[in-house]
Amino acid sequence: MYYKKIDEQDIAYLVSVTAPERVLRGESISPDYSHDELGGIESMPEVLVRVVSTEEIAAILKYADENRIPVVVRGSGTGLVGAAVALHGGIMLETVLMNKILELDEDNLTVTVQPGVLLMELAAYAEVHKFLYPPDPGEKSATIGGNINTNAGGMRAVKYGVTRDYVRGLTVVLPNGDVIKTGGKVVKNSSGYSLKDMIAGSEGTLGVVSEAILKLVPLPAITVSLLIPFPSIKGAIETVPEIIRSRGSLTAIEFMERDTILFAEEYLGKRFPDSKAPAYLLLTLDGNDRAVIDKELAMIADLCIARGATDAFIVDTDERKQAVWSARSAFLEAIKASTDEMDECDVVVPRDKVAEFILYTHKIAKELEVRIPSFGHAGDGNLHVYVCRDGRSEEDWKRVVNEAFDQMYRKAREMNGLVSGEHGVGYAKRQYLKEAFGDVQLELMRRIKRAFDPNNILNPGKLF
Repeated sequence: MYYKKIDEQDIAYLVSVTAPERVLRGESISPDYSHDELGGIESMPEVLVRVVSTEEIAAILKYADENRIPVVVRGSGTGLVGAAVALHGGIMLETVLMNKILELDEDNLTVTVQPGVLLMELAAYAEVHKFLYPPDPGEKSATIGGNINTNAGGMRAVKYGVTRDYVRGLTVVLPNGDVIKTGGKVVKNSSGYSLKDMIAGSEGTLGVVSEAILKLVPLPAITVSLLIPFPSIKGAIETVPEIIRSRGSLTAIEFMERDTILFAEEYLGKRFPDSKAPAYLLLTLDGNDRAVIDKELAMIADLCIARGATDAFIVDTDERKQAVWSARSAFLEAIKASTDEMDECDVVVPRDKVAEFILYTHKIAKELEVRIPSFGHAGDGNLHVYVCRDGRSEEDWKRVVNEAFDQMYRKAREMNGLVSGEHGVGYAKRQYLKEAFGDVQLELMRRIKRAFDPNNILNPGKLF
């Protein structure tokens, strides 16, 4: 499809509906805007516009649609699949200045925010007011708009679900500049198609979220974790289904291998409470009755030790919580710091297939002579597997990473898994989405895209 190149008339219009200091072009745009966190694909926008309102977004999209100018929306740039990269140049809308928490409705248990609010800011705000915003992806500096667009999950998904489960209502600017409000503060809704649920996870291809009404829950009085070492990753992960069947207070079940913990120790310059075992489960429980929580902790610890665990460390002091969870949150950056380049396989498989898949990645690593560290959410089957370049030539790196990905995504399909559990498809994983879904489902998605965006101006070249 033909897209118009930005000229002086376009710049003049953008300045007229925003402000001169918020319209950047050429060398005024930092090279950081050419890529996301992993940097696997790079392309600069022709103009960067820092928007501050729904009205500005609507005016820009209407103009872009009429003039066939591509538009990409960007938050903090913490994505991992190139979804916020301006493949065709054009306009990049940055929403980080739309960072206000607009309303806390304690009666309806909702909070209304702009898309540029950071996850860590919303989490802290909710906690101060004795509420919990449950979605808890590892990157706390991501924006809420980015979380909605990727349907981010995180560590508390076992009990609480993912971002889509907490989106009550959205204000969305469509590609032609129309503004719609979908959903609201209501708890139940059986009124036609759920457009808000379609927007969540659409990776900025259907509309631009300019405001969100999010569900909160009362803040649990007690949150305690267990760090459980196992002599093997297989033994650790195969214990997970039994743990889930036995207890109802679990909010998170993470798995990690020793090498990943050592990367985090080196990256942070801090010691993990225990790093001698080959594999670990990190479990969190929350609730309001200390006796119930203590009883469940004891039962889970006994169950794990009966299944081969060598110990069970209670993580209940501030010092231990900081040591454990700061390391867990740093895994991605720690692995990234251990190599010159890496790429991620963000698959999700049935929970009873997690151990088999991780062991399969060990087999691939050995066959291809490449390092493939991993960690992930054992409680919901979402795995984060990283192929590390480690000084390979460009030609050899492309060969190895493509072969590793082909094998891993093929294995995930055989296990009835899917391409992405929470990071999305973007540009980098499009081929694997095609292989997983086939022509019929992809054509349905294309028709939905055309219905929202007939001129294909919004984030073109992503998903399919």
